[in-house]
Amino acid sequence: MLYKRKELPVTDCTQRSFNFPAVKKRVVEVNFEGGDITSDGGVMLLRQADRMIGLSQAVANVLKDSRRQASCKHDGLSLLRQRIYGLAAGYEDLNDHQKLRHDGAMQTAIERTETLASSSTLCRWENRFNSQSAWRIHEVMVEQFIASFNDTPKELILDFDATDDAVHGKQEGRFFHGYYDHYCFLPLYVFCRDQLLVSYLRPSKHDAAQHTWGILSLLVKRLRKAWPAVHIIFRGDSGFCRHRMLTWCERHDVDYIVGIAQNKRLNALTAQWQRAAESDFEQSGEKVRRFYELNYAAKSWGWYRKIIAKIEHTDQGSNPRYIVTNLTGEPQFLYDKRYCARGDMENRIKEQQLALFADRTSCHYWWANQFRLLLSSLAYILLETIRRVALQGTELARAYVSTLRLKLIKIGAVILRNTRRIRFLLASHCPYQQLFFHVAAKLTPG
Repeated sequence: MLYKRKELPVTDCTQRSFNFPAVKKRVVEVNFEGGDITSDGGVMLLRQADRMIGLSQAVANVLKDSRRQASCKHDGLSLLRQRIYGLAAGYEDLNDHQKLRHDGAMQTAIERTETLASSSTLCRWENRFNSQSAWRIHEVMVEQFIASFNDTPKELILDFDATDDAVHGKQEGRFFHGYYDHYCFLPLYVFCRDQLLVSYLRPSKHDAAQHTWGILSLLVKRLRKAWPAVHIIFRGDSGFCRHRMLTWCERHDVDYIVGIAQNKRLNALTAQWQRAAESDFEQSGEKVRRFYELNYAAKSWGWYRKIIAKIEHTDQGSNPRYIVTNLTGEPQFLYDKRYCARGDMENRIKEQQLALFADRTSCHYWWANQFRLLLSSLAYILLETIRRVALQGTELARAYVSTLRLKLIKIGAVILRNTRRIRFLLASHCPYQQLFFHVAAKLTPG
């Protein structure tokens, strides 16, 4: 016997509202039917910072747009701003833009009044990226750094560091990395204090120092063209201790201070200092920490270089550390004040990856992932500009970009628009009202 399947009525299963427990016998209902309200009322500060330094316009000018313009509703500048402002505001995925494209605050910041690009449009745009585009965007980033100085700097310390960018698909250029114990990319970052100059995506199958001297050479050439007498210092961990790199610095009048990994010869040369530190610890029971200077040459070097040794002994045992440098100064000063300051760069990389989603490299194609890394970098530059230019001397002068987003960007607002005016009615009880106006004024040219 055949049974005919009964057709059930089609129902709308999308939830429209939710009732929370009552408050003083009053029903508490929550829905998303408030109309033109935004959670990102502070996004106009991003627009203000962008207009002040001309970042997105400069990048759009150097990116070739091969699309048939007569068929395009969204120009390259608008697409670029949509992605950069979205990342800065905390929206890491392209899917977020399916709703975000209707947000009045985001539209106003991008200088449009109509619906923004869809996630599919943004995806197609990202996949048009190529190596020439990466080169040109990096040129803009370096020019932005140079333009940020009102006076000629006396010294610039260029911090180089690599980090892992875990991948979970079959992206081009993914390889397994033994140290990190997973499949990943190995992007290289270059910072000067808090300012970002380079974010270069690399496969993880190569040496961590790959292409470092080429990038350093290009940076030194451009920076000395702008400031011929500037003192440049290259700083990095032991992953960048390569004879070729150190030799290049010595030949081009660039100072360096770089970590060098422990080895049997170095430990043998410092053995008497380690024994003395151990003896003093056993007598006092307190951590012993001392600094020494010695000359050392690896077999591949060909000549001796200055090594700073930190000899430390604690209840965990001996912990010697070494750096190689051609800087002058007392050993402890060079180690603590010159070398260890590079640790702050790791905080800047965390801002990139954790707060600005530099690790969202889920595209299949290599250059699209490099583009995503650079979009995150451009978002960082905007937020760092706000911090450096407008927040000095305030409670947020050293705040992480995630804190800046929470306190200055994530402000609820009602958007009122007509043919003559766009009004942002920000939350009346926002605790950072005066700071918001202070930042807006500081970012206004004049």
